[in-house]
Amino acid sequence: MKRISLPTILSFNGGYVDTLGFLSLSGLFTAHVTGNFVTLGATLAHGLDGALSKLLALPVFCLVVFCSRLVCLKLQNQNRSPIRPMLVVKLLLFVGVAAYALYHGPFRADEGAVTLAVGMALVSAMAIQNGLHKAHLSKAPPSTLMTGTTTQIMLDLADILADPKAEEVATAKARVKKMAAAVATFALGCGIGALGYMYAAAVAFTLPAIIAVVALFASSAAAES
Repeated sequence: MKRISLPTILSFNGGYVDTLGFLSLSGLFTAHVTGNFVTLGATLAHGLDGALSKLLALPVFCLVVFCSRLVCLKLQNQNRSPIRPMLVVKLLLFVGVAAYALYHGPFRADEGAVTLAVGMALVSAMAIQNGLHKAHLSKAPPSTLMTGTTTQIMLDLADILADPKAEEVATAKARVKKMAAAVATFALGCGIGALGYMYAAAVAFTLPAIIAVVALFASSAAAES
């Protein structure tokens, strides 16, 4: 049986966490953090809750990426792979969120301090995932934002159709296959995240922790692919 790759697991997790966070935490994007500029504008225009979490999401994301990169570089200088240590930190963040969600129950829009703390924990976890993916799994398609990936798929398909005998076609076909799988996995994560919110709004926060455990097992084979 073929082992599920670490990038595939991360793509599913990216879609799941971003969707669940958006639905549960007053429209907060925990992975696609720049999207919070749009939702912040909508929040202010309509007088909705959650403005502070949307305002802080990008600075927190940037700070965590910066700090985690410094840690990764230090580990590399010691001839240690940073992948598993960073995945462990991400797991701990997800476990903390899951435990609180199970204790607290579904989050409400008027719970500013609660949603802020949970939201920033999820943003931090996804910042670690994004930084780790970019630096150490760079040959795999992105595991969160899919706009660039979808654009590349369409460009490759157009190139293949325009000149199917070109030398670059084999490379383009392989890239389309890999990127399409990433988009499909991300979309599946989005769908499962929405279902989780609909039918088990608190329990749904346990799945990212479970996925993080699976990612730890997959990381033993996490050579760039």
